Amino acid sequence: MEYSKTYTVKDEHIDVQEIMDGLYYPFYMEYCRHDYIREVLGFDFETEAKNGVYMVLSNYSISFLRSLKKGDEFKVTCTLHTDKGGLPKLHFKQSIICNNKVMTKAVFTGTCVPATGGRPYLPSSVLEKIKDAPVLED
Repeated sequence: MEYSKTYTVKDEHIDVQEIMDGLYYPFYMEYCRHDYIREVLGFDFETEAKNGVYMVLSNYSISFLRSLKKGDEFKVTCTLHTDKGGLPKLHFKQSIICNNKVMTKAVFTGTCVPATGGRPYLPSSVLEKIKDAPVLED
């Protein structure tokens, strides 16, 4: 299932070249991904942290294809994939799309860890929600 949110480039995110600074692309992806995690997976970061469960990023790769400009309205997509090797990882394939063109694409990988330290895992509540998710292929 593809999840998406629409945003508008903020003036303060524009650099001296009149394009959005590369620093902000992952932030918009994070906003969308966090909404997906909360709304679809039912994982509330604040509540879970208070309960001793941290969801953290372990890796990401991002490709910048085109630049966003001041005032551009764009869509951020998020699709969840499970790990090919069965590891306790969540892979989020994401894109930023403007005027039907992919501007940026990325894969963010995360997992959960106990606040007290320990091995990565996925809570049973999350595992139940991702059982039918596609596997991330290389």
